[in-house]
Amino acid sequence: MNLEQVELMIKAKLPDAQVQVQDLTGGGDHLQAIVVSSEFEGKTLVKQHQMVYAAVKESMASEAIHALALKTYTPEEWETARQTT
Repeated sequence: MNLEQVELMIKAKLPDAQVQVQDLTGGGDHLQAIVVSSEFEGKTLVKQHQMVYAAVKESMASEAIHALALKTYTPEEWETARQTT
């Protein structure tokens, strides 16, 4: 599974999303994604993660993706996070 495919799967479910995907181990199956979407507004962190997992569930079920670490933000949260780093 290449990183661009994962990004496209997430964007298919969250069209306005800004997505950054990183391969954590070099093997292509342990990934980290940063997802910024206005669709996360008013949703709990758990719900936000469920929305992203729903986008990649088939790849996780087939073990093309073994592990996916998530960081999700609304656009406002992302701006704040970027200013503090």
